[in-house]
Amino acid sequence: MNTYSQELKETAKAMVTSGKGVLAMDESHATCNKRFDKLGIPTTIEQRQAYRELILTTPNLSEYISGAILFDETIRQTSRAGVPFTQIMADAGIIIGIKVDAGAKNLAGHPDEKITEGLDGLRDRIAEYYKMGARFAKWRAVITIGQDIPSRACIEANAHALARYAALCQEGGLVPIVEPEVLIDGDHTIERCYAVTDETLHTVFEQLYRQGIVYDEMILKPSMVISGLNSPTQATVEQVADKTVECLLKNVPATVAGVAFLSGGQSIEQASEHLNLMNIKYKSQCPWPITFSYARAIQQPALEYWRGNDANIANAQQLLLHRAKCNSAASLGQYSSQMEKTPALI
Repeated sequence: MNTYSQELKETAKAMVTSGKGVLAMDESHATCNKRFDKLGIPTTIEQRQAYRELILTTPNLSEYISGAILFDETIRQTSRAGVPFTQIMADAGIIIGIKVDAGAKNLAGHPDEKITEGLDGLRDRIAEYYKMGARFAKWRAVITIGQDIPSRACIEANAHALARYAALCQEGGLVPIVEPEVLIDGDHTIERCYAVTDETLHTVFEQLYRQGIVYDEMILKPSMVISGLNSPTQATVEQVADKTVECLLKNVPATVAGVAFLSGGQSIEQASEHLNLMNIKYKSQCPWPITFSYARAIQQPALEYWRGNDANIANAQQLLLHRAKCNSAASLGQYSSQMEKTPALI
């Protein structure tokens, strides 16, 4: 019996508490700087720190957000007043999470396909993060749909890495978020996306089983089954909800603690609408809670408003809270387009 077993079960359950989701704010330097660049925000460590402080100090955020995934830089930072971000989160009742993968690199021998790296030294990093207060982790695998891809080799290599990561997390006291992302990029149909997602999830759970992963001590973070961004035929909200849940019910064991979707390139409203309809139509049929673990779909309006200016912090926080509230409602099947007209008040 794993010494951490009880704690892991409790953490996983708390992460998918009814009406709450996980905020992904673990953008790497490259991704964060790219977003800053677009808005003319200086790409400095000080600005990244200020932005993450804006997010974590948003009043009442924990009403809708159970936990937040941090990047290595962020978990070590303090607010400008000198309070560690981990302390701010603990005081707000937000569970501390950490991204532990080293990013997607080219898969040798397989052009246009990626493998996520970061297993070397992971056991020691998990131990350090646990001491710093982290209680869950994230590892993202990337599956690209294109001509003759994904290959079996790519799906199997990524599934195996996800399973080894998950095993190390559970051994070290962190709930693993298992994230096999089937990218939205491309001109594929929703049917093709279904086929690839089906094969990916099937392979991932086969590997998780082989590595002895305890399902009620993990969270699945899948992409939705959706048309490619450049597909001439775009699936309806209903089709996305139907196909996604069908694929999950076929592949995801009933004992998994929860399913927290990534938004993966969908528009902000789409991400809320799809999640909402899944909960309206299928909540009673699903053995696990279906919620969100969004990054851009929660942060983007706040980032665009803030633009690195301290005078804009309060209003930016209001926009962030509003998106968290909309997605919280969607996780309960209570979201409506009307909500977009009434931003949450802080």
